[in-house]
This record gives sequence, C-alpha cells and structure tokens, in this order.
Amino acid sequence: MASSVRDFKLLRGLDEQSIGLEARAASDDHSAVKLWLRLLACSTQIEQQIRSRLRQRFATTLPRFDYLAQLERHADGLRMNALSRYLMVTGGNVTGLTDQLVAEGLVERLPDPEDRRSLIVRLTTAGRARFLEMAAEHEACLVQLFDGFDRDAKASLYATLGQLRLHLAGKQAEAPEVHPATKRRAAERAPGAKEK
Repeated sequence: MASSVRDFKLLRGLDEQSIGLEARAASDDHSAVKLWLRLLACSTQIEQQIRSRLRQRFATTLPRFDYLAQLERHADGLRMNALSRYLMVTGGNVTGLTDQLVAEGLVERLPDPEDRRSLIVRLTTAGRARFLEMAAEHEACLVQLFDGFDRDAKASLYATLGQLRLHLAGKQAEAPEVHPATKRRAAERAPGAKEK
C-alpha cells in the first residue's frame, strides 16, 4: 500500500514527458525491473542536462568531453587503442574524434617513444585550458542538479549505489549459467560428435 502511494506521488510530480523510461514499468513488474528503469531514468535525465549545457555553452558533445577528460587524466597522452578502451568505443570512432580535435587545435598526435609504429594523442595547452573550462561547467551543472536534494539522502544513496556496484561486480565474476540447449548444440559441434 505504501509503495503504491509513493509511486502515485512520483507520477503526480512528473508530467507524462518527464516520466520517460519509468513509464515502461508496470505495477506487476519485478522490483529488479522497476529499480533498473528508475536508475536508467535518473541517469538519462542527468545526462540530458549535461549534454544540453555542453552544447549551449561550448558547442560540444558529451563524447568529445569524455575524450578530452581521458586525455586530461593522462598528461603524457594515450595510444589510440588505449583511448578506445577507456572510452569503450571503436577505434574508428576515436580516429574520427581525434581528426576533429586535432583540426581544432585541442589535441595533437605524437610518435610513441616506445613504439614508433604507434601514435600518442595528448591535449595541447589550448585543449587543456578548454577542457578545464568545460569540466568546471560540468561540475557546476551537477551541483545545481543535486542542490536542494536532502544531504543525508544523497549520502545514503551514494553508499547504497556503492553496495550495488560491488554486488553487480560479484555477479559479473560468477560463471554465467549456460542454458541446456546451448550445451547440447556445443556438444553436437564438438570434434568427434556424430552426424545426425
């Protein structure tokens, strides 16, 4: 009963457009589905605000910001393949962004002193200055978004999400359960398996 009252208050507090991803949840959905949709909805709301602020203030995108942030953390620069791994995007995406940012004078390509077949990309002085401006705006946007949200609730949510991260990491480390049909197909394809 208390849960349905809270859900009703949430729906009253958000218009139909703002409810977004949580609108997918039905009252009989498993609590795990509802929790995931709520986390996703919050993350999406925050990300939309940050994207909008970066676009308005700096005429840039969140992927470009993330790219520059990785290089700012690695002052000596990064190989393209390492940058691709950190950003969790394909090498082609990194190459395209690198080309744009080099043309704008924000990053530079340098020969890798340890492997002359590789290139390192790093921020230029202008790129670092521009990134630091963006980072300050990014932080200000987050501070503004969370301003007025109860301090104890923030601390509790932060701790709870930390516990969730550890829990999920443990689940990820567990061996995935293989469906019996998958096992059967693998056995049928194994060398020495009889043809049907």
